[in-house]
Amino acid sequence: MLPNHAPLVIAEQFGTLESLYPGRIDLGLGRAPGGDQATARALRRNLGSSGDTFPRDLLELMAYFREAEPGQSVRAVPGEGLDVPIWLLGSSDFSAALAAELGLPFAFASHFAPEYLHAALALYRENFKPSERLAAPYSMAGVNVVAADTDAEARRLFTSLQQSALNMVRGRPGQLPPPVDSMEGRWDPAERAAVEQRTRVSAVGSLASVRERLAAILNQTGADELILTAHVYDHAARLRSFELAAQAMREVGQKGWRKAEKVGR
Repeated sequence: MLPNHAPLVIAEQFGTLESLYPGRIDLGLGRAPGGDQATARALRRNLGSSGDTFPRDLLELMAYFREAEPGQSVRAVPGEGLDVPIWLLGSSDFSAALAAELGLPFAFASHFAPEYLHAALALYRENFKPSERLAAPYSMAGVNVVAADTDAEARRLFTSLQQSALNMVRGRPGQLPPPVDSMEGRWDPAERAAVEQRTRVSAVGSLASVRERLAAILNQTGADELILTAHVYDHAARLRSFELAAQAMREVGQKGWRKAEKVGR
């Protein structure tokens, strides 16, 4: 969330990570500040500023990764001259348009805001301008994945995310709740519809079910990569979910989908 941080600080933090782990670091930048005004004050953000500074801050951050100009007074150390792939993240069309204009890869937050997924990806691809960082559009879609050894167990684990989304709909966000055997009686029809809309880009079930769903999402979006998240309450069950998801993605790849590579590598 770039609005919460100074571009120089981010450049030096990710420059440090890239120096420690060369070729393994991507930098994803979101425009939304997150939180409320009390959180903004705690982050020492300037609430009196007007206008959207994200495009300007983004260009400043990108400049810190270039080789310094003669006489440049402010430099990112480490950071200067490092090849850190920069992604723009979004849940609307703003970052899609900006990523297209600057020739950057784009990731859409379809795991919680699926309404504009296809429109944002289409806008990005149609308006993309090649850059020194990227020659052609490159996109990623977020997917909730809850995988287990059986469909029934996965659906039970998925109720944690459903409860969490329900709390968001009610304006009472909090920690991830433990799963329940059924969501019946826990929501009214309008709330259920809102939660199902919010979580519809999800793959829930056994290995076979998740594999089929992930393949369908790739087909529907044409995304180059998927970024998977697992809101699973139990740690062991979460690890198992990611193991099954990784296997599902390998099997999807073996059926003709290209394997994702690091942008700019």
